[in-house]
Amino acid sequence: MAHNHNHDHSSTKNLKLAFWMNLGFSIFEIIGGIYVNSVAIISDAIHDLGDSLSLGSAWYLEKKSKQKADSKYSFGYARYSLLGALINSVILILGSGFVIYAAIGRLIHPEESDALGMIVFALIGVMVNGIVVIKMRSSKSMNEKVVYWHMLEDVLGWGAVLIAAIVIYFYPTPYIDPILSLAITAYILYGVIGRLKETLYFFLQGVPKEINLDEIQKEVLAIPHVFDMHHTHVWSLDGDHHVFSTHLCLKNIESFEQITLTKEKVKKLLKEKDFSHFTVETELDDEGCTFK
Repeated sequence: MAHNHNHDHSSTKNLKLAFWMNLGFSIFEIIGGIYVNSVAIISDAIHDLGDSLSLGSAWYLEKKSKQKADSKYSFGYARYSLLGALINSVILILGSGFVIYAAIGRLIHPEESDALGMIVFALIGVMVNGIVVIKMRSSKSMNEKVVYWHMLEDVLGWGAVLIAAIVIYFYPTPYIDPILSLAITAYILYGVIGRLKETLYFFLQGVPKEINLDEIQKEVLAIPHVFDMHHTHVWSLDGDHHVFSTHLCLKNIESFEQITLTKEKVKKLLKEKDFSHFTVETELDDEGCTFK
């Protein structure tokens, strides 16, 4: 349990770091963009401010997801983390659409760029966002994974700006920057859309991909006295904490102790499968089931 607590604290701390560093860099961009009279940098600063809002919501929702169960949310608030992942996925897709629109516009109507100014801002951008990406590379929750892609987009974006700026400095051309932006955005969208599909899958209470339900059922049915199981459900609270429930039909039961022992064996099996919550109801062979 201590490990889970440490991970929860670390995930919230990483999102907090991502929010403040992104917000601080956005303000720096606005000031710098005005100073060097660069509309492109100011536009990116506005985009980063939008990122900061989504990171702030991710931080709040991740923190909210750590609340314990109460009378309103009997499973706790873990699914708030999925909500954060969903919101940030949508924002990132919309932001990528804006980048694609701007890049195509630059291809149609080329504009000259200040190469030296781009190099300075790109170096700072890679460093600031790179720190957050390194911190979040071992992310576990869906919310964190989406934020990781969010920050990776910024790192790769500034990396592209740096490469483009160096090339432009020696070989002036207005086409390199938008072409690189389109390539990186396509790569990021591929990852984010995958995360969005996974998030929606968990929202719809799909069985987690790493859980083999057929195999679990075979192992449970191999336990003495268990001859059938039904009303079996597996879903995930947040992509990291999974839930299992089932009804077991028992046979050849001669004492209450046999029921208790059978349930203990099933629960031990489920615990080994790393389920965070599991509910096992037992029924005798001559007993009917309301849900069957």
